[in-house]
Amino acid sequence: MTDVTIAASDGGSFAGYLARPAGAGPHPGLVVIQEIFGVNHVMRELCDGLAEQGYVALCPDLFWRQEPGIRITDKTDAEWARAFELYKGFNETKGVEDLIATLDHLRGIEGCSGRVGTIGYCLGGKLAYLMATRSDADCSVAYYGVAIEKNLDEAAAVTRPLLMHLAEKDQYVPPDARARILEAVGKVAAITAHVYPGVDHAFARPGGAHWNGEAAELANRRTADFLSANLKR
Repeated sequence: MTDVTIAASDGGSFAGYLARPAGAGPHPGLVVIQEIFGVNHVMRELCDGLAEQGYVALCPDLFWRQEPGIRITDKTDAEWARAFELYKGFNETKGVEDLIATLDHLRGIEGCSGRVGTIGYCLGGKLAYLMATRSDADCSVAYYGVAIEKNLDEAAAVTRPLLMHLAEKDQYVPPDARARILEAVGKVAAITAHVYPGVDHAFARPGGAHWNGEAAELANRRTADFLSANLKR
């Protein structure tokens, strides 16, 4: 488990946390896409857990254009304020470009099979959706992505498998937005969407305020089966 440097497509470079499985491989890869708290302890533990499942997992620092090395938590009001400040200043288009650069970097890492998917949470859930529409990732998983309804015109561009987890009581995705999302993605054969009743945003964040063990276990099991079917072949 180590930090690596990734070259940006428009010049400069940014860091990423890399976790490798045991054994030489080759192993499939996963670009792990951060929440609004940076590449923090939660994201690093997620990478480590995915490595234990047999994936080369790489989580890039998407806030590097604002402030490199952000690693905050969801435990204090001050950290939440900083996280939303970073979110508001985030350039989504550049973020996707950085994720595509990360995808290319991961495919070139020794021990990676070349089959690489993406998995993202919160902000990362929206970006995983956009990676499904804009990149050649082999598959993608989006956990409770925020503001996906603003990019539903791109849904038809999804041709490789995309798994979406939506929270019924997501405070950041109102019911009308969720309905529009489900209607649009329901028309695309490559997309599978699940709604988890009675849970709020970030229900699968370990230690989070809205953690729901039952829903998290179901979503994570579906994710594990999906990734295995689409990357380990």
